Amino acid sequence: MKKILHYSRLAVWLLFTTSVFSCKKSFLEIKPKGKTIAQTTNDYNLLLNNYDLFNIDADAQAAMGDEIAAVEPYFSGTDLRTQRLFRWDAVIYEPQQNANEMAVPMRNIYNYNKIINEVLNAAEGTDQQKKSLQAEAMAGRAWTYFLLINYYGKPFNNATSSTDPGFPIITTADVTQTKFTRASVKDVYDFIIKDLTTAIPALPAQTTHRLRMSKAAAEGILGKVYTFMGRFSDALPQLNAAITDMASAAIPVGLYDYNVNFGPGGSFLPISFFGPTYPTIVDDKENLYGKQFINYWTFISDEFVINPQTVALYDPADLRLNFYANTPAFGGNTYPGGMLRRTGPAGIQFGVQVPDLYLLRAECKARLNDLPGAKADVEALRVNRMPSTNASVPTAIASDQKALVKFILEERIREFAVEGFRWFDMRRLSVDPDFSATVGNVHNVYSSSGQVTQTLTLKPERLVLRFPQKLMNQNPGMENNP
Repeated sequence: MKKILHYSRLAVWLLFTTSVFSCKKSFLEIKPKGKTIAQTTNDYNLLLNNYDLFNIDADAQAAMGDEIAAVEPYFSGTDLRTQRLFRWDAVIYEPQQNANEMAVPMRNIYNYNKIINEVLNAAEGTDQQKKSLQAEAMAGRAWTYFLLINYYGKPFNNATSSTDPGFPIITTADVTQTKFTRASVKDVYDFIIKDLTTAIPALPAQTTHRLRMSKAAAEGILGKVYTFMGRFSDALPQLNAAITDMASAAIPVGLYDYNVNFGPGGSFLPISFFGPTYPTIVDDKENLYGKQFINYWTFISDEFVINPQTVALYDPADLRLNFYANTPAFGGNTYPGGMLRRTGPAGIQFGVQVPDLYLLRAECKARLNDLPGAKADVEALRVNRMPSTNASVPTAIASDQKALVKFILEERIREFAVEGFRWFDMRRLSVDPDFSATVGNVHNVYSSSGQVTQTLTLKPERLVLRFPQKLMNQNPGMENNP
């Protein structure tokens, strides 16, 4: 029976990937030159059209968020890595396994470094073209390091960041380099900020393709980096600039109105086995800069649901509930306690997302005591997610700074549940004295009838992933996380 289920899921996956990547062939089928040495400016341009640069294959965060629960018998039947992630185990991988969280990002850092270090000396092309490509690679490297430091470094804490172990900073494209030393968390954040501030002036002012970096996208990344550092007054101008600059995009960029998309004849209909008919990475207008992982937990896996506390966050009129089902993907009994399984999208966009920009800006405004501005931003999202009569922030909340920030953080859960965003928010909030209490530290496993069969507790050190043993064996002098 397990083999039948495995092959069924494989067949579904092959069907899905065929549908996702059959569109926009002229762009997506461009691959790097392989063993050919890049020589011309166009060769380096082609290096930025690489599947690895947008198919990141790093999904650990989705299984670790405090908004989810697990349900039997599906949890016991899932793979060991999934169980370990949900349990917040110290060891996720077997001794000879590579970590998904590092494999593709490290290959991408190699490519970005190659472009950064070589493109200015390439044949053909103008200086402006070369500087623009170098800037794209710098901003892409910054996004990648921001991902890695949020896996392997402690949450940014200004008091300890200069001594907290971070991630090795690699600036050369050298495949023979195998020994690495961890930079501090502060050094990594400084490196990210330097890459972005250097890159932004040379980046294309107009967004022309979702898989290529633009000025608006880099501004959005920098605004998010500052937010995660607690530097809200530095973050806000960048988020303002990103939202302003994305308006000049040559392609549609903005928020979907779910009232229309789920209305009669709407583009998200019909809602099928795979959930709503949601656009792919290249067509998703809420995608300003495309980075994705395929999320089986919003697709064909049945073990994870949103827990009762998360279900209670949604207004019954919230059209985001169309992305949930109350039964397993391949049939079975209704999930207990009103818990819901997410049904899409399967390709999780976590590069630069328009809803994320609005919610980050709303949070920064609220923290800086611009409560009307924060209310306007969060309502700008909500009015596109539910009927306008349900979208307003309650007056008592809108006039209370701490309550409004908490409401915005909960809106992030409503918007991104089971997509992995919450795990990263949990990390940064864990060192925030005003909102650390909003971070959940329990994962429950439920029986099919709704009884809690296991209660798993998050230890603070598990807000950071350990490096896999294979990497530690290759770097015997490198310090691992606890």
